[in-house]
Amino acid sequence: MNKIDLLIGFIIGIIASFLGMFLYITIVMHSDFLVGIQTMKNEGHLGKIVTLGSILDLIAFAVLLKMNKELMARGVVLAVIMLTIVTLFL
Repeated sequence: MNKIDLLIGFIIGIIASFLGMFLYITIVMHSDFLVGIQTMKNEGHLGKIVTLGSILDLIAFAVLLKMNKELMARGVVLAVIMLTIVTLFL
């Protein structure tokens, strides 16, 4: 059960980050998601977009801790760490 909770938290973290990135690109930049990602990658600002998307991970982390789901919250943190490492190498 512990590994399942960690995996669920990881998936929640990835989905929350991509949802945050999607919302930022479509609402603030008024652009299509894939075009906005490609534009930011070409300009070298992809890390900033991922950082803004991770704000929703903070909310998910707080909600999971409030619900006493510590392992799921740990999975969210693991997702943020994984996204950080992937962003460094892109």
